[in-house]
Amino acid sequence: MLGNVSELDIRLIRVFLAVVEAGGISAAQTALNTSQPTISAQLASLETRLGFRLCQRGRAGFALTPKGSQFVEAARRLLAAAEGFRLEVQRINRTLSGTLNIGLLGQIDPTANKKIAQAIARLRARNQGLYFQFTELSSSFLEEKLVNGHLDLAIGYFWRRLDSLDYFALFNETQMAYCSASHPLYARAGALDSAEVAGHEWVWPSHPLPEMPAPAAIDHLTALTDSMDGAALLILSGQHLGFLPQHYAARHVELDQVRALNPQQLSYEVQFHAAVRRSTRQSELVSTFLGELMEVFEVA
Repeated sequence: MLGNVSELDIRLIRVFLAVVEAGGISAAQTALNTSQPTISAQLASLETRLGFRLCQRGRAGFALTPKGSQFVEAARRLLAAAEGFRLEVQRINRTLSGTLNIGLLGQIDPTANKKIAQAIARLRARNQGLYFQFTELSSSFLEEKLVNGHLDLAIGYFWRRLDSLDYFALFNETQMAYCSASHPLYARAGALDSAEVAGHEWVWPSHPLPEMPAPAAIDHLTALTDSMDGAALLILSGQHLGFLPQHYAARHVELDQVRALNPQQLSYEVQFHAAVRRSTRQSELVSTFLGELMEVFEVA
């Protein structure tokens, strides 16, 4: 046995420690679910492999030899190390590692951002070898980079619904039409109808918005941008009307820089989704993070 510890040795050591814990061979029969002669034979086999006597056993009772007492401590350390190894292997088997490339639409609602961060924290707490790389892009570029494999998962609002992607609803965002304090409509903002705003110039997304038809004829959609900050600047200039997420515009509203034109009529809801390539749905990294997102957003 010197120099090598076999699986047989481990089994015999476990028998020996069970006898020590029970205080004798007879008392250990129940714990080991075997007969006294079998236990005696196993102890003898272990002593032969070790080359020294571990215990006195017989009519006088059970007692450890000096070497047996030393061996008990060494054996306990060995089995503790083996158990630690087993648990470590289990942890390795359960742990995810690698990098998740995630795309985000800019200026997401802080409440939604907090939930995304919660999903990341929960996953990272269990998988220290897992890392995240984030890219902020417009929705059209998010889909493009998902399709070409540069992103593993994207969170945004998507209007094209590509066949190669799967979309999972997460949360809604309210978009409202605003004008700035320097715009002629500012004093009457709040209850303006569609006819009153149709003759003014608008900043409009460069992609179609099925949730909200254009509020003016195409010749009045004089600025196109997918940048939320760009749209806000054009609205603040007083030259354009335009839509902004309610959470994004809230600070400007507090500062009396913008007002909603008509919160009831000139507003719409956008549904944000997590999008993934169908070919990566089976990826453990992607599917596990997607599951965390669905859970924190309480998606059924």
